[in-house]
Amino acid sequence: MRRGAVFSRTPPGAIMGGCGKGLQFDFGRHRPVLSVLREPVAHQDIPVPEPDRAGLPEFEKTEDLRHFPIPDDRDGGLTPFGSSGLVVIKPSGVSYDTMKPSDMVVVDLDGRVVEGELNPSSDTPTHLVLYKAFPEIGGVVHTHSTYATAWAQAGLDINPLGTTHADYFYGDIPCVRCLNKDEIEDAYEKNTGLLIADSFKKMNKDVVAVPGVLCKNHGPFSWGKDAHEAVHNAVVMEEVAKMAYRAETINKDIAPAPQELQDKHYFRKHGANAYYGQN
Repeated sequence: MRRGAVFSRTPPGAIMGGCGKGLQFDFGRHRPVLSVLREPVAHQDIPVPEPDRAGLPEFEKTEDLRHFPIPDDRDGGLTPFGSSGLVVIKPSGVSYDTMKPSDMVVVDLDGRVVEGELNPSSDTPTHLVLYKAFPEIGGVVHTHSTYATAWAQAGLDINPLGTTHADYFYGDIPCVRCLNKDEIEDAYEKNTGLLIADSFKKMNKDVVAVPGVLCKNHGPFSWGKDAHEAVHNAVVMEEVAKMAYRAETINKDIAPAPQELQDKHYFRKHGANAYYGQN
């Protein structure tokens, strides 16, 4: 079973070396694959710059996600280097325990390989679509974490039943439809991204306020302003999925939390007059 990839976007010239520090999250039996995206530049008539390998040593210090236990050790990782307009991503199907920084594959925003001898993650097209559709997104993560995937397989939204959900997701976490036969057989990964992007636009969902989605019969995707936030939102999604499952098991007639309570918890953290925390 495949899991996807994370990309994070930073201003030109910034080194991504520290983006993964502190990412000590437990996905149970699943962990995401991570890589780095730098601010995009126009590709026409502009020479592709050499990848900034000055950040490579940081790979050894920031691969905290390596230690998540999963059934397939070919998934997982964080690679903090890259250049403007380039994505650095783990190679497809390579064992995480043997993977080296030099194994990373560099692609541009159109998916063209500009450096590396191995094939990039098969899920790369999904994430490239999301970046192009939503400039607000700076990091994307796809996992098959147990509870969120269970909701996806059931084809159900995760309703905002409490304040944990409301702290990070404004409203329900939607479950979009399954791809049809033609979409699966032709450009499956790209069509997954297109489905997410089109569904959010049709539902008038704000990708900042709702930083995640479930794909029916597949699994969860989440995102954020950078890699750290994207992974954190993936962890939160898994936890609220677990809470929702248990709450609905206890009370099958449970209703979403009152809207005023949802508003209070979301906007005190994320609103124009947010007051939560020290900033």
